Amino acid sequence: MLNKALVLAFILLIQGIAYGQTADEMIDQARALEKQMKEAPALGLYKDVLKIQPDNVIALIGASEICSRVGYRVTDKDEKLKNYNDAKTYAEQAVRLAPENADANYVMAVAMGRQALIAGAKEKVTAAREVKRYAELAIKFNPNYAKAYLVLGRWNYEMVNLSTLEKTAAKLLFGGLPEGTLQQAINNYEKCRKLDPSIVLNYFELAKAYKDNDEQDKCIEVLKKAVGLRNVYLDDANIKVECRKMLDALQ
Repeated sequence: MLNKALVLAFILLIQGIAYGQTADEMIDQARALEKQMKEAPALGLYKDVLKIQPDNVIALIGASEICSRVGYRVTDKDEKLKNYNDAKTYAEQAVRLAPENADANYVMAVAMGRQALIAGAKEKVTAAREVKRYAELAIKFNPNYAKAYLVLGRWNYEMVNLSTLEKTAAKLLFGGLPEGTLQQAINNYEKCRKLDPSIVLNYFELAKAYKDNDEQDKCIEVLKKAVGLRNVYLDDANIKVECRKMLDALQ
């Protein structure tokens, strides 16, 4: 009986090692596919990893980030909401498993921020507090996290542009929200650009902030650099089209 138990334990151990190796290989493949801007098969691989290892933090983070990007891109409201909900679910699991992981906190900030874009006033201001908190946690655990500064920049920009209804909701719910400023948004975007000059979306957001801040020369300079960047994400080509439109309107 003891020998059978030992054999069974050995088999389970070997299977666990094999599954771990397979999961690592699939994650490597998913990351390679992301670099090739093949998000659908990459997401499929992350999901396959989670079938084997439901607590694989790397796969949870990867799946969350892709779902947030896909949700932002699609136009169907139900599909958009489903992707955002999936992104948040994956992120919540990642943060629960690894609360001090910078990537986990970053994807949580992104997922909540994307949900807030299509939410009502009450839900938007509730999410706003959490978006800022998770972005700041990502930076706390990795001070050089470029994309987290992009999220903070977007947070400041959105706070400046809250509607009257949203400001009223914030006051009723929380007595107000932390104040965001256009200059702080610019500072965050510039920090992101310094840490990682390849993020096309950051240039677009920075250009909008400079435009709103009546700094047209800087806006044009940023847009010119943006349109010359190499595409990294699937959305980059469309973002560069928007940059070109803004640039043509300014010149």
